[in-house]
Amino acid sequence: MLKSKSFALFMSLAALSLGVRAETYPSKPIMLVVPFAAGGTVNMMGRLVAEHMGEQLGQPVVVDNKAGAGGAIGAGFVAKATPDGYTLLLGSMGQAVQPLLTKRLPYDPKKLVPVALFATVSNVLAVSSNAPAKNVSDLVGYSKANPGKLNMASAGIGSINQLIGELFMSRTGANFVHVPYKGAGPAGVDLLSGQVQLIFANLPNVLPYARAGKVRLLAVASEKRDPAIPDVPTFAEAGVKDAVVESWYGLMAPAGTKPEVIKKLQDTLLVVTKDKRFISQLAEQGARPYPGSSADMTRLMEKEGKRWGEVIEHAKISLD
Repeated sequence: MLKSKSFALFMSLAALSLGVRAETYPSKPIMLVVPFAAGGTVNMMGRLVAEHMGEQLGQPVVVDNKAGAGGAIGAGFVAKATPDGYTLLLGSMGQAVQPLLTKRLPYDPKKLVPVALFATVSNVLAVSSNAPAKNVSDLVGYSKANPGKLNMASAGIGSINQLIGELFMSRTGANFVHVPYKGAGPAGVDLLSGQVQLIFANLPNVLPYARAGKVRLLAVASEKRDPAIPDVPTFAEAGVKDAVVESWYGLMAPAGTKPEVIKKLQDTLLVVTKDKRFISQLAEQGARPYPGSSADMTRLMEKEGKRWGEVIEHAKISLD
């Protein structure tokens, strides 16, 4: 009888100990790995959400940029990290697409699990100020009449910039020459100088230049016009059907992270997406809150994989 009571007491204390550990997470700073260099939308999203998460969790969330290999280096770092909730990844469409582009990823994609979604941004077709087109119809017509004359910049082979461009060309018959850069920053510089004539880009990357009159926005790849650029038509309004592409952002954690930790991070992100200051800061950058659970993010990634797999196969895009 005494042994039975002692065992019951032991189990109760053990359960209490686990509960306390779960309740006190996090007890130290969290590292948020952004798998791209400073200057792009992914980095901006990472730093913004880190600030607000830190306020909610009571511990600093420190951004660490680990760029390279189209985001694979940073993703691999997190995939191989200790699954204790203190090393997270700023996830985006890249995590759904990367396994389709190469068989030589430096990590196992299954070693990353979705935490939650928090933001989305529109993608736009931007052209240099000297591009021979004032609208989508002009651009498509010129490209057909002058094949090989229009250069399409991207942040790299297999980047979302290239994928949207390939989707656009398949829908319209346009003819662009793909010019991959090492990141959105250098691509934007050459767009401003007119070295390349167009790019399909996240709105935050080109919005300041559009507002300054340095580039022209011809269309937005959303179902509805974006509130930040209400005068810019959607692709559908411009005559391009079935080309809605919005970029999204969320957090991922190493596989094996405790469910209670995933849930706390998920719930924290969902609270952040309702914060008025966060929403306002997103709007300033041309972005919007996009709350979604871990399960929502899992479904979205599966959907994106199927969609872009067809585009990648048709355009014969590969990193191998």
